[in-house]
Amino acid sequence: MNNVATSVSNSASFALASKVKDYFQLIKFTLSFTVVFSCVVCYLLAPHIQFNFIEVLLLFVAGMLITGSANAINQTVEKDTDALMKRTASRPVAAGRMHENEAWAFAIITGITGILLMGFYFNWPSAALGLCSLLLYAFVYTPLKKINSISVLVGAFPGALPCLIGWVAATGKLGMGGWILFGIQFLWQFPHFWAIAWVAHKDYARAGFKLLPGTEGPTKFTALQSVVYSMLMIPVGMLPFYAHISGVTSFWIILACNLSMVYLSIRLFTKTNVQAARRVMFGSYFYLVVVFLSLLFDKI
Repeated sequence: MNNVATSVSNSASFALASKVKDYFQLIKFTLSFTVVFSCVVCYLLAPHIQFNFIEVLLLFVAGMLITGSANAINQTVEKDTDALMKRTASRPVAAGRMHENEAWAFAIITGITGILLMGFYFNWPSAALGLCSLLLYAFVYTPLKKINSISVLVGAFPGALPCLIGWVAATGKLGMGGWILFGIQFLWQFPHFWAIAWVAHKDYARAGFKLLPGTEGPTKFTALQSVVYSMLMIPVGMLPFYAHISGVTSFWIILACNLSMVYLSIRLFTKTNVQAARRVMFGSYFYLVVVFLSLLFDKI
């Protein structure tokens, strides 16, 4: 009897662990964490805001719920195309481990909860921006990926809105500082996402996604676009210093990061291979963390 009870207990524990893992996949936890990281940092960069653990925790939870909801809708809508790609075939809805009704219910509950948390504990303008970001990502960007590569431009707006959401959560209104931070993350997404689309081009093409700026797949034209946007990041990266958001130390750190992104994008233009694209992709992850942390630690 003890062996049977132990076996049942182990099976239940395994089932629970598997379900939790599926929900982490459903919300794309790593991606969501990156998005919410930007939101929290931009909140802390707002004038007169000091670190408060409870406030930061509430903002983090609200952001994870809203972002997780958008990602859950994305996976539910794209379950058939996800099943066609190696990198996404194991996602819970695509693999059939989770029914789409369960995913929809989860997305609706988390989305509403996150928006209400944002509204009641911070302010309703930030909650409205959160709702706007969710709707743009889930219902405009997601279906547009199969229609036209302009989806990357459209997706860059909800991708950068967390910066503005964090600023508005702190100040209650739109402001120049929030728009500057929005601009940094908005431009960053182009070399970042095109590098991902380059590396996973065969998978994306198999699913019918049109994500690269050229119609002929990964070419010098795509790499040139990455160079252009990386160069645009240089003047925008200087704005936090001139807007008195942060000091001279972060100015030079951000300039170095921007020049590194330009270098990696130029290298992609000259090499035009997956290895160079992967360098841009990983370099962009490093860029975002270093830039936002340098701004935060050098806040004026």
